[in-house]
Amino acid sequence: MKLTSLLSPAAAVAIITVAVLAATTGVQATQDQPPAAQATPAPPAGAPPGQAMAPGGQPMHSLPAPTNLQVLPKDLTAMQVREIMGSWAGSLGVHCDFCHAADPSKKMPNGRPMMNFADDSKDNKKIARIMFSMTQQINADYISKAKTLDPDSMGMSVTCGTCHRGHSMPEEFLLPQEGGPPPAAPAGGAPPAAAPPPAK
Repeated sequence: MKLTSLLSPAAAVAIITVAVLAATTGVQATQDQPPAAQATPAPPAGAPPGQAMAPGGQPMHSLPAPTNLQVLPKDLTAMQVREIMGSWAGSLGVHCDFCHAADPSKKMPNGRPMMNFADDSKDNKKIARIMFSMTQQINADYISKAKTLDPDSMGMSVTCGTCHRGHSMPEEFLLPQEGGPPPAAPAGGAPPAAAPPPAK
């Protein structure tokens, strides 16, 4: 399975957001990693081979191999899992703790509890696995067939962001009023209010 098929088109926004998060919180990943930083810069001279670098050229904590991967391919590296988690977090506008439980017995350098990424106690993590399996099935069983029938189509694969668009719960889609253009969204990006039903 290609890594690019797992990443959301919204990954660019997610990666920038995650880079800031990783730089400010000192997130140390263990398994089912949290969001990733942007492309890894080259290590400075004298750094151990394969040393991941955080923004600003500071070495990142080593990333242990992921464990408890149930829907993602088990041969993914820790950095690949971080990147996928980053795209999912960005697509839903959430942070690691939305799906992952904290481990109060382990602290990060900033004193906050570390995430226990292998822990399955949060329902949101279980839902994320279901949703990922759903998007994979939609892409394999439906989108790929539509693309075969319309090879000139610029259609995209379904991702978390296709429905969520930066919200933890997808917002309700409101049909535009009959006979007119779709209503414009008010300032701030809030969805327009539903139009009253036409009088009969």
